[in-house]
Amino acid sequence: MNIIEVVNISKRYSGHTALREVSLSVPRGSIYGLLGPNGAGKTTLIRIITQIIAADGGEVLMEGRPLNADHIRQIGYLPEERGLYRKMKVGEQLLYLARLKGLRRDEATSKIRNWFEKFEIADWWGKKVEDLSKGMQQKIQFIATVLHGPKLIILDEPFSGFDPINANLIKDEILQLRDEGCTVIFSTHRMESVEELCDHICLINKSQKILEGSKRQIKKKYSTNTYVVEHKGRLNGSDDGYELLETKVQEGELYRSVLSVGNGTDPNGLIEKLIGRVELHSFVQRVPTMNEIFISMVKEVEHE
Repeated sequence: MNIIEVVNISKRYSGHTALREVSLSVPRGSIYGLLGPNGAGKTTLIRIITQIIAADGGEVLMEGRPLNADHIRQIGYLPEERGLYRKMKVGEQLLYLARLKGLRRDEATSKIRNWFEKFEIADWWGKKVEDLSKGMQQKIQFIATVLHGPKLIILDEPFSGFDPINANLIKDEILQLRDEGCTVIFSTHRMESVEELCDHICLINKSQKILEGSKRQIKKKYSTNTYVVEHKGRLNGSDDGYELLETKVQEGELYRSVLSVGNGTDPNGLIEKLIGRVELHSFVQRVPTMNEIFISMVKEVEHE
């Protein structure tokens, strides 16, 4: 079942169309990547889902029901523009935000202390937000986003400003939340994060959806049926089952060749052909990265 259904959503701002009849489905219990260039409409869509702004047309369903005020407490939202009260102490601020989301004081205090232990920041309770580094503040805002146990977590560029160690810490927490049943909508420009985290993706460009599906299906769709092979013995040109795109000597008698196969040749069939000609050392399919697919799709739309 899908936790979110976006149906023909449109939004205009005084002469600018931010979204044009966008529809998408977010599967429950997944990490869903919302991708696109700057100005594509991602943040506008997130603000509609979180009920910060209203759409001009279309509707959003959460668990099959039109969005309403009751859904707010089931959503955790980490915006790209961070918004903590700089003069407040960290513990008091998290307690205040948790109470706004409906947690009892004792329940909120216990959850905050658990998160502090997990992040090894137990001594931060009495510190003012303004005394923390940018990365420290982002840790606090992440805790505020997930503290009330939302069904749906929306993260807009969550790794901005994090060093690699803390970025990995947050990635691990996102995966853990997904494994515990949360659904995560994850908006980012960092394609390496998409590769590591996302189960499904949606690509928006120029206010319209241009691609949606599981990451596995999309990679398969845009695969070029190309294989990188390391072998001993030289491959002499192409065969009826493959085309030799390039070949280079690696070390001694070891070659590295790139082969393209037609739709009628499967990996096993290619291996059978090669075994009779060379001594195979490695055989790897060249799968396009999400970054390559992203650039290709955006350029294709630009040229239309």
